[in-house]
Amino acid sequence: MNLLIHPTQELFGSTAVPGDKSISHRAAMFAALAEGRSHVRNFLPGGDCQATLGVLRGLGVAIEEISPSELSITGVGLHGLHEPAAPLDCVNSGTAMRLLAGLLAGQPFFSVLSGSSQLVKRPMGRVVEPLRQMGALIHGRQGGRLAPLAVQGTRLHGIDYTLPVASAQVKSALLLAGLYSDGLAIVRQPGPARDHTERMLAAMGAPIQTLGLVAISERPKQPLTPLDIAVPGDISSAAFLLAAGLLVPQSHLTITGVGVNPTRTGILDILQMMGANLRLENERDEAGEPVADLVVQHADLHGIEISGDLIVRAIDELPVLAVLATQAHGRTLVRDAAELRVKETDRIATVAAELHKLGAQVEERPDGFVIDGPVTLRSAPVWSHGDHRLAMALAVAGMVASGPVLVEEAACVSDSFPGFERVLQVLGVEMEDG
Repeated sequence: MNLLIHPTQELFGSTAVPGDKSISHRAAMFAALAEGRSHVRNFLPGGDCQATLGVLRGLGVAIEEISPSELSITGVGLHGLHEPAAPLDCVNSGTAMRLLAGLLAGQPFFSVLSGSSQLVKRPMGRVVEPLRQMGALIHGRQGGRLAPLAVQGTRLHGIDYTLPVASAQVKSALLLAGLYSDGLAIVRQPGPARDHTERMLAAMGAPIQTLGLVAISERPKQPLTPLDIAVPGDISSAAFLLAAGLLVPQSHLTITGVGVNPTRTGILDILQMMGANLRLENERDEAGEPVADLVVQHADLHGIEISGDLIVRAIDELPVLAVLATQAHGRTLVRDAAELRVKETDRIATVAAELHKLGAQVEERPDGFVIDGPVTLRSAPVWSHGDHRLAMALAVAGMVASGPVLVEEAACVSDSFPGFERVLQVLGVEMEDG
């Protein structure tokens, strides 16, 4: 699928976004470990989360899809997973592979985690190494730094580990391994990272503690309680609509039911720093996660510096922030974001390359980029590189370009935002299948 995006004069209306990708992964995985039936609503039916469901079925978990976004999962308990008959295909999902490495390390069987040609290039050493320190037997290419990962489950022992960089995926893998270890799994973070794992496992009765930037897990003495959860809307998906509402003149959008977990709201803080006309309404709590409606209107933005903890809290939103920077007054500097180079694509290189095609002034740096604005973006074909977040960011750029922008190979948007193009059309974007 190619998308031809035409310049847009106004966006108006109210919409929801698909369920949070990170929470959807965890809801399915943790429900499999409960004893009893879990009910998960607003599950993200995108490619990455479908991969997690496929892996869980391969481990013997019964999953009924009541609808694409509503699941009934019959948990097998902490010790009820079965040895898979074939390699477990994580497709493009780094989250699935890293969390499953921690979960499978303590099982009494052998398994192999594999995935697409894109996924097997992504770094796994940062999760494999601390798991090995817990006694895990994990082998992979380049000494375990790359998948496929062969995991021979074994008895694990505790660990007191300081993360070199804040990483929710590595932290989650170690906390999951801690559920099967003979001692405490203590994870010390250098800064804030997503805490969905801690919140959800604690709600299920797991012995999880958080003390500031320290998270601790241990072997449970009681079964985990099944989930009954409505997954909040994904703030990373909402970011593309927020950006569109800020950039397109005469816009007024409401995005309902979005998760505003403080470890994920770096995007909101950044937008406020840039001068956004943005507010939160109807703030509430659902299944331990804070939720709100986001209201955004067109605003003139100015460039800022984005670094440090803000990067960790907004890492997935940086591609669309680059588009905002092209229209902001002054210079926007992004640094401390080397993590972007090992996402679905090298997002520093691909964002710079594609925005250059539209006439943007982007200076690529090892750990980020510099963008001077505002510039008039021109009509040109651009390429998603198979990266869902880049595809959606380029669609937003097309709304404020001087002429139509063709986003090639845009089907990947379904990885995190199924129905993205339909939502845009309802809100007022003129677009067509290119």
